[in-house]
Amino acid sequence: MERIEQLKQVLSNRCPDLDLRANEPMSRYTSFRVGGPAALMALPKTIQEAAAAVETAAELGIEPFFMGNGSNLLVADEGVDRFLIRSTPGLCGCQAKGTTLLADSGISLARLAMTARDLGLTGLEFAHGIPGSLGGAVTMNAGAYGGEMAQVVREVTCLTKSGQVERVEEFDFGYRHSAFSDGSRMILGARLELEKGETESISARMAELAQQRQSKQPLEYPSAGSMFKRPAGHFAGALIQECGLKGFTVGGAQVSEKHAGFVINRGGATCGDILALVEQVKERVFAHTGVMLEMEVKVLR
Repeated sequence: MERIEQLKQVLSNRCPDLDLRANEPMSRYTSFRVGGPAALMALPKTIQEAAAAVETAAELGIEPFFMGNGSNLLVADEGVDRFLIRSTPGLCGCQAKGTTLLADSGISLARLAMTARDLGLTGLEFAHGIPGSLGGAVTMNAGAYGGEMAQVVREVTCLTKSGQVERVEEFDFGYRHSAFSDGSRMILGARLELEKGETESISARMAELAQQRQSKQPLEYPSAGSMFKRPAGHFAGALIQECGLKGFTVGGAQVSEKHAGFVINRGGATCGDILALVEQVKERVFAHTGVMLEMEVKVLR
């Protein structure tokens, strides 16, 4: 905690306008609505502020944790003695040049997809209902309904550990994986290449996907979307349902009765409840099917 306090003092002097928050409850910043306090959080509004935060942390030997909208994140109930840098809502600009979108990492996928729609650009319809930010989506190569970020991302601007700006064109995209998955670089933005389309047909496709989500997913409860990665040759939700685990509950956490691939916060759930439920689901699915599920959601503790 002494180093975190030192970091706060140095950053406050270097960047007096940088939004710094000590002991910030993470339940406010995760889609699960759980998590104890983070020792220090920075919410940069410019690349310069983000670079200063990363560079200063490096000087003090502190490794920051980069986060976006918190839609794929669980934070320990007791909190974390960590320095977090959050790209939303500060870094959320977007510019269009022909069929190219230049977007900051903190922009929500929903807003990005709507911007593309309004410009008559197709290719991001799949992303409209994904509740994350662009930075997080690139990091995990987010996808849905046959689309994924690998199809549209052409360049990523990021900060190295030392705070230097770097432009990357090699992404190592795979299933829920990218060259940024190790968390060693902060994504600042990305260049996306889309195609010309008709606004009406783009809107119709987005509405169709929204209807599918609403009918099949428990959007009325806090969750992190799909809790598990898709096992080779299987679907996690189908395996969990096959084991009779729909509705299975630990504390305030529950396997959704609407979609077994989702774990939801029914009310008052803790990180401990969710992780205990996940472990029991993994054990029972493995015992019944021989398939070991792997969590898609990151855990910070």
